[in-house]
Amino acid sequence: MNHSRFALPVLALAALAACQPKTSGLASDNSPAVATVNGAPITRNFYDFYIKGVTGGKSPIDLTADQRGLALDNLIRAQVVAEQAVKEGLDKNGDTAYMLELARLNVLEQAVQDRYLKDRQPTDQELRAEYETQLAAMPKTEYHARHILVATEPFAQKIVERLEKGEKFDALAKAESMDASKNNGGDLGWFTPARMVPEFAGAVMALKPGEYTHKPVQTQYGWHVIQLIETREVTPPPFDQVRQRLVQVVQAKKFRLYQDELLRNAKVEKFLDKTTGGAPAPGAVSAPPAPSAPAPAAPPAAPGATGTPPPPTPTPPPANNPKKN
Repeated sequence: MNHSRFALPVLALAALAACQPKTSGLASDNSPAVATVNGAPITRNFYDFYIKGVTGGKSPIDLTADQRGLALDNLIRAQVVAEQAVKEGLDKNGDTAYMLELARLNVLEQAVQDRYLKDRQPTDQELRAEYETQLAAMPKTEYHARHILVATEPFAQKIVERLEKGEKFDALAKAESMDASKNNGGDLGWFTPARMVPEFAGAVMALKPGEYTHKPVQTQYGWHVIQLIETREVTPPPFDQVRQRLVQVVQAKKFRLYQDELLRNAKVEKFLDKTTGGAPAPGAVSAPPAPSAPAPAAPPAAPGATGTPPPPTPTPPPANNPKKN
């Protein structure tokens, strides 16, 4: 049996200490105790909630007796350690106090979001409108290119001269490029301009298939000689294939508007810029930022579909590929 499946996350241990009063158990939880630790109950409802969380939705009856016992032992161990943390005042000091507060803010925000959205499920009309909005924002063309990356402009210019004399692009890439793509002859595969740094994307878009840049292109990674191999139209995924993602996007926007409404009715004062030089004064500690609503997703992408758009935050590229950081 994998015992690690029943381990509590660090934040859960901290929240256990902060949210479970020593004598009365979790607030408003009147379910019977499955155990007590120094007089403090671990309630049945709390135990069931823990089981559901670590098993992906199962209930205690779905587990073996050994698994149920191990889960309870883990909660008891967590309660003992959490009580010790409170005794030592760790819940009131330093990073632990901030982590507890951030955990509290996130949990409460999620609770408000769940309650607010419960009776505000997106309509089919809302989903289709969002689908059209996302499609309009999608790139229309994907590019297949390769490049040779070197450290200096003079060396890059010599690469151009060698290409003009008839040397093969892929062979030069394998021999001279300092990018990991050299093993594939500099081939970067298919990409949309948004996934590349602006200088690189602009150069690619200015080329016709088969052409290469006769003037080296500088980016934060070095100097590139780029060849456009081919282009293709982006094929958008069908509505039904991305429906669930659209639901998430529409819900996130709805909750964002609700947050905006709450902010308009709240009295908020900001003092950050009043500190020395626009930065926190020596010895000052900034309050942790409040959690924010999920950002709207990028154009809906169908897994494995041809020409699907990139995720909203591209993964940092390996080595020196000219993709955005």
